[in-house]
Amino acid sequence: MTEFNAPLCVEEIAAAPLSPRQVVVRIGASGLCHSDLLFWQGYSPVEPPIVLGHEGAGVVEEVGPEVHDVAPGDRVVCTWMTACGVCWFCRRGESRLCEELADQRAERRLERGDGSAAVPMLGIGTFADRAVVDERSLVKVRTDLPDEQLALIGCGVTTGVGAVLNTAAVCPGSSVAVLGCGGVGQSVVQGARIAGATRIVAVDTAPLKRETALALGATDAVDPGAGDPVQAVRELTGGRGVDYAFEVAGVQATLTAAYELTRRGGTMVMVAIQPAGEFSWTPFDAVRNEKRVLGCWYGSAEVRRDFPRLIDLAASGRLDVATMVTRRIALDDVNDGLAAIERGEVIRSVIVN
Repeated sequence: MTEFNAPLCVEEIAAAPLSPRQVVVRIGASGLCHSDLLFWQGYSPVEPPIVLGHEGAGVVEEVGPEVHDVAPGDRVVCTWMTACGVCWFCRRGESRLCEELADQRAERRLERGDGSAAVPMLGIGTFADRAVVDERSLVKVRTDLPDEQLALIGCGVTTGVGAVLNTAAVCPGSSVAVLGCGGVGQSVVQGARIAGATRIVAVDTAPLKRETALALGATDAVDPGAGDPVQAVRELTGGRGVDYAFEVAGVQATLTAAYELTRRGGTMVMVAIQPAGEFSWTPFDAVRNEKRVLGCWYGSAEVRRDFPRLIDLAASGRLDVATMVTRRIALDDVNDGLAAIERGEVIRSVIVN
């Protein structure tokens, strides 16, 4: 990405010599996530040039002299959670909140043909044949799952399933509403099913996303364009609202709706990144109705614990990642892939190298 809101360029770039803890990964597949679209639209903490992509899987080709966790030939899933392992948060098992993340992510270690330096998105940059990453950005895996499924575990699946199992800790027999059913939302639906929720309501304007959610475990689907979604969800839950509402659209209107359709004593979880706007509620209402509002960052995940768990769930058939792959595209088609996200036409497009 050479500038915001302009077509991406597919070009040859060079990497600097590997630092002691860096790794070259041959990318087998890279998912196109809504966060890639947000970066492209200008909601980026760093300026272009940027190699986009942060949801990838592949095989290690080369390692620096101080790399110990992976070796050439290892299959890996990329993670943008490059935790230091020693800060106050990491020592508490909250590596997703690591204090050292920003420094490594902003490093410009790629050189374009004109001599300008480029930064890989979130320290990874998976819209490429190969990526140069810190070894902390990789989780070694042993599985027969294809790269196109493993790539999604690197971000969307972990965020969505983790929001249910880690952040909210949904109880069996609960009722759940999912507002926004893209890749992360579909993972929330599946997480709710895995957790034993008995009513799972998928809320989305796109027929494809509602239909896919029903196939992946939702018990009901609501089109907010056909009427008030809050009223529709309440009618499905005895007039009370749901035990857990997950906002996964990143839109101010759905934040408000998610809070309103959460029952008294229920929990609302904010999963999507909302780039602008504010969300507020009346303090008296929150106190009187004992509603909890939780933020969720990367599914509250510990990636070296959670990636293997998710892979086992997928391998056993309890987590269906394959159905979430709507389109397989080539790297040269990346601009069409971003446009498809913007139009809401896909659950996930995946670049397959």
